[in-house]
Amino acid sequence: MAETRPAPLSGLKVVEISAFVAAPLGGMTLAQLGADVIRIDPIGGNIDANRWPISDDGTSIYWASLNKGKRSVTLDLKSEEGQKIATDLIAEAGTLITNLPARGWLSYENLKQYREDLVMLRLGGWHDGSPAVDYTVNAASGFPIITGDDERPVNNAVPAWDVAAGLYIANGIMAAELDRRSSGKGQEITLALSDVMLATVGNLGYIAEVQATGKTRGALGNGLYGAYGQSFETADGRQLMVAVISNKHWRGLGKATGLSEKLEMIGPLLDVDLTTEGGRFEAREAIDAVVRPWFAAHTLADAEAALKDAGVLVGGFQTFEELVNDDPRCTVQNPLLTEIDQAGVGRVLAPRVPLRFGRTPVADAVPASPLGGDTEAVLADVLGLNADEVTGLRGSSTID
Repeated sequence: MAETRPAPLSGLKVVEISAFVAAPLGGMTLAQLGADVIRIDPIGGNIDANRWPISDDGTSIYWASLNKGKRSVTLDLKSEEGQKIATDLIAEAGTLITNLPARGWLSYENLKQYREDLVMLRLGGWHDGSPAVDYTVNAASGFPIITGDDERPVNNAVPAWDVAAGLYIANGIMAAELDRRSSGKGQEITLALSDVMLATVGNLGYIAEVQATGKTRGALGNGLYGAYGQSFETADGRQLMVAVISNKHWRGLGKATGLSEKLEMIGPLLDVDLTTEGGRFEAREAIDAVVRPWFAAHTLADAEAALKDAGVLVGGFQTFEELVNDDPRCTVQNPLLTEIDQAGVGRVLAPRVPLRFGRTPVADAVPASPLGGDTEAVLADVLGLNADEVTGLRGSSTID
């Protein structure tokens, strides 16, 4: 077992009332960094409690994967009594993450009455408050139009905006906690999924590119915009991705393939400077034509080994099954990963938080609790309820 270090957010308590990907990922990131995260769901689970993929017995692998390390509480959130208990838990924790409509009892104005220095982060869809999910936000981003080989839009299978929003949520909570420690004041933080998209599009230069040049990029398939990158089929029918960013990489491509002289001829023929990223991008079709036969004559393993030895950035395409079953990076030998026994799923690999502080990872991954599995314990140790009070709540169906 790898040596671990104390989690840096020990002592921070967070309540999460959420669904889907972004908010649960934000809460889980905080939990992996040591925060005590209490997830509250309605009895029977929220909309994502049974989302695919599922195990053979119907347990949601999706839900379990996004809720590792949290304590799970279920309450009748439609009842006044259930709302009061949730409010008490939020007030005691002092920090709330939600992507549910923040109105009525769940509004910041209401909750602040019970905790003056409350920090509450609320995630929404579009900036105007209308609902959205990752795939509808992505459709507006421009990226699907340049994904693939032609102008037909292709939505990314990775929910990139959800993932980015989850990390923004964790950062936002930590920033507000630092501010509260110095100022003594809480605050409401709002984040729109569409703004995460727009911020990223802007930060990567796509907005300024259109405004400055009046142009937009077309679909490049697996080509790399502004530099040289391309995928190639190898002799064994596999696919390999090559990225040439620096001049060292460019020289390495020629060395590995034995085609340096032919590659250097391209520059004068096309009147481009192959010592620049832009020049190699302009000459990409000619470079493809020169090197493609070499890839077709070598297996993926041989091509990858030769290119790596020459200092070229390269990676073979593989399925999830190949990643899990064959890739040595996806084993417990990687300090990121640990094995957990996940109820309803089985013994599986689970990642710690990817950050390392110094040379050691933060504590091992902790399985997700079964839905509602910590309700009694949380009510007892956080709110101080005794056994008779818990029994009464069960009798009134406030808890199950």
